[in-house]
Amino acid sequence: MAAKKNIIPKISNYLLLEIIIVIIGLLTLNSTVYTVNEINQVVITELGRPIKTVKKPGLYIKKPFIQKVNRFEDRLLEYDAVARRCVTEDKKYIFLDNYARWKIVDPLLFMKTVRNEVGANARLDDIIYSVVREEVGKYNMMEIIRTSDREIISTEVTWEEERKREREEIEKIEAGRENIMRDVTKKSDTITREYGIETIDVRIKRADLPKANTDAVFSRMKAERNRISNRYLSEGEGEKAKILGEMEKELAQIRSEAYRKAQEIKGQADARATAIYAQAYEQDPDFFNFLKTLETYRETLTQKTLIVVPLESKFFKYLIPETTPVE
Repeated sequence: MAAKKNIIPKISNYLLLEIIIVIIGLLTLNSTVYTVNEINQVVITELGRPIKTVKKPGLYIKKPFIQKVNRFEDRLLEYDAVARRCVTEDKKYIFLDNYARWKIVDPLLFMKTVRNEVGANARLDDIIYSVVREEVGKYNMMEIIRTSDREIISTEVTWEEERKREREEIEKIEAGRENIMRDVTKKSDTITREYGIETIDVRIKRADLPKANTDAVFSRMKAERNRISNRYLSEGEGEKAKILGEMEKELAQIRSEAYRKAQEIKGQADARATAIYAQAYEQDPDFFNFLKTLETYRETLTQKTLIVVPLESKFFKYLIPETTPVE
């Protein structure tokens, strides 16, 4: 029984030793083996000194404990700056909000110079802003805003000749924003290569004028819109007056034509009536005179009519009865 009691502690000590050895082995293996995937690149340092760079994905071995794995992104990274003021060649202030796409191409040089992405963004902020400010200062503001000198599509139909000339001068683009930003990208990339960074593309996200200039531009735009609307109103009033004038002219022509036709019809009716009267007179002159006299009586005689004419007048022929002369 005593021998059995002594065996149990020995077995427990062996098991504990094996567990410790396994744990040490796992730790050593974990410190010895490392992986590189498709989105990362690795710099191996030994006691703080860079040893080598690994970019190809796979499983690798390093010295345990004394070598360290430093991982860096192998994908495109984004730099987004705050809006800053720049001065153009025509002495105009403009606030540019730009961004950039960049990539770590030399992780060892990147680690030695800027250490990490935070340091890289700080360095990019200085480099890109200085290059943008330098390039913007070489061109007029219109060059920064527009890409080409294509014709601006406008709803305006007519413009004053002076305004046309001014617009043509403003719209003449020599470089354009695309070419300017291409130059900014090239110059920025030349500088950032010293830090193991490749600048892929630099773009302007937004361009704003200072508030005072913006208010002045909006006021000018408002005045221009009011001028255009007033011109449309005046053109409308002119067209209205022209249409009303044409209408009055056509109405006068229609009335004169109608009056002419009415007079022609009336003349034809009078001529026909005269012909009828002539025929009637030829058939029975006495009866015709009698009818005409009765019509005259109807038109001239009323209850209060006072007529003073000689008794020998034919007017009284049918008013005064004939009397037989006294012998």
